[in-house]
Amino acid sequence: MADYRLAAKLIFKAVSYLNIKRLKALKTLNELTVLMVEPSSTQAKIITNELNEAGIEFIEYVQTGGEAFKHMQSRHFDLTISAMYLPDMSCLDLVQMIRAEDDLMDIAYILISSETHTEMLDPIRQAGITALLPKPFEASQFRKALYNSLDYLEPDELHLENVIIEDLNVLIVDDSAFSRKQIRRVLTDMGVENFAEADGGAAAIALIDKQFFDLIITDYHMPDIDGQALTDYIRKESSQKSVPLLMVTSEENQRILTTVQQSGVSAICNKPFEVAGVKSSIERLLAEY
Repeated sequence: MADYRLAAKLIFKAVSYLNIKRLKALKTLNELTVLMVEPSSTQAKIITNELNEAGIEFIEYVQTGGEAFKHMQSRHFDLTISAMYLPDMSCLDLVQMIRAEDDLMDIAYILISSETHTEMLDPIRQAGITALLPKPFEASQFRKALYNSLDYLEPDELHLENVIIEDLNVLIVDDSAFSRKQIRRVLTDMGVENFAEADGGAAAIALIDKQFFDLIITDYHMPDIDGQALTDYIRKESSQKSVPLLMVTSEENQRILTTVQQSGVSAICNKPFEVAGVKSSIERLLAEY
């Protein structure tokens, strides 16, 4: 009887998996539901035209963050596109409100802004946007951001020979809870099931000293022990010197990034990250490990 129940569970799981994959295969740009938050009617028209060119028809338009949040609470949207500064709040305020809600945290978010100051943009990158576009943007940039949002909503599963994805142990290190949630959600959809999280380098070291990991994903900027120091510890002092180490960071200083790579980071991805790029990096690193 026990064997029969086990077989039934396995069959149910296999059928469910196939149904999910079939539904995901049907998801295309023209099926996206979009909420645009834009104070400028001129900019709203430009964005609407680009969305229509991509085949997207379901678009709702509001001008304030408060209106946007109410809309999201009352109906489903796949993607939010907003300006940096809204009449009643900033983009950062709105993103943090969304990411704090369990029912809304999975919405893809594209920011379109002329802001170039790192100190203004970095907190928004950390909060979990899926793409950042300049104003004005090129059509190719906009289309790339849309496809990344689609990948974020429905990532393809990891494909690795001789590796059981469900058995992988992954450590996510980031002082931003929003960033950790975002990375964990994407990896979960890729098939990963076992996670540990650390809110900084010190907490990560404590975990690394007592638990084995197949992959470590870390930020660079952290208040106690940063990504550079964590990398040095892993490669020189830990018992897991060869573990694949992926850095997902908003750092743009090439000198710093080069130094980190020389310290032994296996790969670096930008924040906001491209889902396909993260997937490709993970597959390559685990295949080489």
